[in-house]
Amino acid sequence: MAASVDNRQFGRLNQGGLPAQVAAGKPYGPAVTRRPESPVRGCNFPPFLPVAASNHVSKKSTGATFIPDSDDSDDEDSGYEEYLRALKSSARASEVEPQALDPRDEGTADHWVERHPSLIRLTGKHPFNSEPPLARLMYHGFITPTPLHYVRNHGPVPQATWNSWSVEVTGLVRRPSRFTMDELVRDFPGRELPVTLACCGNRRKEQNMVNQTIGFNWGSAGLSTSVWRGARLSDILRRCGVVRKVASAGGAPARINVCFEGDEDLPGGGGSKYGTSIRLEVALDPANDVILAYMQNGELLSPDHGFPVRMIIPGHIGGRMVKWLRRIFVSTEECQSYYHYRDNKVLPSHVDAELANEEGWWYKQEYMINELNINSVITTPGHDEILPISTVTAQRPYTMKGYAYSGMSPSPPLHAHLSNFFPLSLVREQVRV
Repeated sequence: MAASVDNRQFGRLNQGGLPAQVAAGKPYGPAVTRRPESPVRGCNFPPFLPVAASNHVSKKSTGATFIPDSDDSDDEDSGYEEYLRALKSSARASEVEPQALDPRDEGTADHWVERHPSLIRLTGKHPFNSEPPLARLMYHGFITPTPLHYVRNHGPVPQATWNSWSVEVTGLVRRPSRFTMDELVRDFPGRELPVTLACCGNRRKEQNMVNQTIGFNWGSAGLSTSVWRGARLSDILRRCGVVRKVASAGGAPARINVCFEGDEDLPGGGGSKYGTSIRLEVALDPANDVILAYMQNGELLSPDHGFPVRMIIPGHIGGRMVKWLRRIFVSTEECQSYYHYRDNKVLPSHVDAELANEEGWWYKQEYMINELNINSVITTPGHDEILPISTVTAQRPYTMKGYAYSGMSPSPPLHAHLSNFFPLSLVREQVRV
């Protein structure tokens, strides 16, 4: 799986649990960028190890004790941590040019955000929506440098500082709370894992060539994989005490949702925050690894990717992973944000935007995209690439390359066939997506 990472050098977690720059009370700002002497390409990592009782440690400050699942969990944890270090090291060692202020952002609200010059802008100047060149995405392998991570923004990037940021948890909880960034880092066990993010519109350009949608043209590089670190949502919700038994109007148990709301002020629906929601059972299951992420590839989040905190929901589309997270609201209703209902839908082919408005198709749950669909792309040979056939080339092997991903369900065995040719074998990287 191709992915994405950044080579900005932030300090590692110090004894207090915070990156050095935020522990000193400094706002976001990239440190000095350095180019490595020897690049490390992706895909040369140890095999994916089972996640044991990682981060199940005693936290006296929380008043809770997390007990390892078995006596050998320490060995398993150390192996998994070594695997994660290898992934993050490959991200930092990749050959990536420094990010810089882009003249195209002058005169916009994002004039202060540094970005990578090779990112392909898909919606003009602003808001910033981009993907890396597909060849570069594949070149960097399993973990893609953060500067090349695809970006989906609906509006301006909020100018945030670590010390002033907090996340409110409210709604159907017994103990409504507001957590600062320091508290998210220090009071909850950190969870770190590789997760593939993909826009549900990945490859939409191909779809638009057949039947035009109302979405813009994503190419085949609207996906990225990073190592994310954060606090488990399940731990936070349990700390606040979720009220689970709520009766609906008919007396039956009500369906409980966990809603997420970002910080941006957006124009949709006459004015709205970006928000969305997931089912409570998904949020509370620790096996789903839903986290409030504050680090990406061993560094603080960058502005385009949600600094200082964002949602990461493995196996779900990127549109569910709210950036610049400000509020978590537990409710019997789904999130009421304009963007929860109007984005990330696949409606029947006969339903256009006008009919969807007239008949309320936007609000039909069965057409909402939550989990990632299976998707795959052959990247080598490239589009319109011509392969010369001669007595010389016919004696040499040709390596096909590509990527594939799926959602929450276990991935089926991967295989490829060329019509009337010998079957080709593919090696699959194992990762939570």
